[in-house]
Amino acid sequence: MNRIKLLALGVLIATSATAAQAESKFTLGAGVGVVEHAYKQYDHDVYPVPVITYEGDNFWFRGFGGGYYLWNDGTDQLSLTAYWSPMYFKPGDSDNSQLRKLDRRQSTMMGGLSWFHHTQYGSLRTTLAGDMLDESNGLVWDLGWVYRYTNGGLTLTPGIGVQWNSDNQNDYYYGVSRREAARSGLRSYSADSSWNPYLEMTANYRFAGNWSVYGTARYTRLSDEITDSPMVDKSWSGLLSTGITYTF
Repeated sequence: MNRIKLLALGVLIATSATAAQAESKFTLGAGVGVVEHAYKQYDHDVYPVPVITYEGDNFWFRGFGGGYYLWNDGTDQLSLTAYWSPMYFKPGDSDNSQLRKLDRRQSTMMGGLSWFHHTQYGSLRTTLAGDMLDESNGLVWDLGWVYRYTNGGLTLTPGIGVQWNSDNQNDYYYGVSRREAARSGLRSYSADSSWNPYLEMTANYRFAGNWSVYGTARYTRLSDEITDSPMVDKSWSGLLSTGITYTF
């Protein structure tokens, strides 16, 4: 499970930093990441993070996700994509006695379509993906805008966006079945679909030729459909990472 969480975090970080690293063909690196979960009395995770990116004429790879270009003219990039989702719930990771009696929610492989549209004012990115391993049977749609600012070796890439989760997606990760309610004492809960806005920032500083240090953060505001769950005691979730990379 620790290995899965490590790789899944790499997906999020690489996705957030895509605009800052898109010019490189191949990048390797390592860092440390912190994830703040919305579940009750669920400690934040701190663990090492791999950074692997590759940009080719037909294929790309970032973190633990990749894709095949259906269209790529420099301005528009349409891809078939697949990636490992970082969503999971492990009852033993919570200090709440009721949550420890719930079922585990597994991570899964997501697959679908992604599209980037680049302009002088920034880039529009969107991905629509569905569960490929029959865990949640859910759909996730992410729509965001990022702007890249470069001054010498420093690149800053702020972003804003929103993520839509289908009702199956939310119910799998935040719902409480009647059987779980009877076992844990929590009220049963069936989640609907949701819209979750987020802000992100990636900073990358290149030094000594091909070496770079980076930092990235994302803050997601959770909708009522998630925060109304008896499993949740926060209105937000967060991600923070920093590390060093080398571009070949």
